[in-house]
Amino acid sequence: MRILVVEDEKKVAGFIKKGLAEESYAVDVAYDGVEGEYLASTNDYDIIILDIMLPKKNGFDVVRDLRVREIKTPVLLLTARDTVEDKVKGLDSGADDYLSKPFAFEELLARVRALLRRKDYGLAELKFADIILDQSTRKATRGDVVIDLTLKEYGLLEYFLRNPNKVLTRTMIAEHVWDYTFDSDTNVIDVYVNHLRNKIDKDFPKKIIHTVRGIGYILKEEE
Repeated sequence: MRILVVEDEKKVAGFIKKGLAEESYAVDVAYDGVEGEYLASTNDYDIIILDIMLPKKNGFDVVRDLRVREIKTPVLLLTARDTVEDKVKGLDSGADDYLSKPFAFEELLARVRALLRRKDYGLAELKFADIILDQSTRKATRGDVVIDLTLKEYGLLEYFLRNPNKVLTRTMIAEHVWDYTFDSDTNVIDVYVNHLRNKIDKDFPKKIIHTVRGIGYILKEEE
């Protein structure tokens, strides 16, 4: 899952990014409305967390212009102004939810999960073949075996399970599991995929993660 945070208060932005990263989300950060709109328009995000009071372009205008351009990514607005008028204005601009500052990070996470469910990610469990990823408990199993995953391995497996039988290039994996600053020319992705394979494929007769030579990887059942 990849999330864009648009927040000009660097301390707040860093707090949100750190917390989301600890939940296995890949997070990009922009510090003004113009940069945020540019990133939202040129990258594929699962959610945008957008402050209203931003330099260069406010959050109301950003979300309104994104909707005009038919960018339908769910938007969670953040603001220190907790008036009904502002909430209505934000939702009428095209936002999907509204959270007032200060907020508990647990509430932010709950709202992120709710928006993901609206975005057709509502299943509590992701399944493929005999592997199950329970998103509520963050537990992975293959058959009767519990798979212990690191944060990045969890993010990788989740991305594979959301895109079964589809070739995923290293660039696609980098964008969705890491963030836009990641250097996809390194072998880090291959290293992490191999770690994941060792956990979910090595001790099982049927392999489900396969290399597509020169391109990337695919999650599919062996024929």
